[in-house]
Amino acid sequence: MKAYTAQIIYRIECDGLFTDQYEEQWRLVFADDEMEALAAARETGAAEECCFADRRGRMIQWRMLAVKDLRPVELTNGGLLFSMVREAEMIPAPLWGM
Repeated sequence: MKAYTAQIIYRIECDGLFTDQYEEQWRLVFADDEMEALAAARETGAAEECCFADRRGRMIQWRMLAVKDLRPVELTNGGLLFSMVREAEMIPAPLWGM
């Protein structure tokens, strides 16, 4: 069995209406190959969908949209789980500094 990280995206609805909110979760799944890992990630994501009433009595629902990313990972000491490169935009000199 191999280990994979799965990025699962949920859409948040309030009383059946889309709220412009999403939740992103990173889950660990074990499988023999990538296709099996994708199926396990989808199953995990669907199992985590939920519906509840908030303090105002509105029905809030988390609906799984997709497994956005799936990557094999090494489960060793120091193994890389996630990496992201961000490129900063240079800020021009502020107007008040002139």
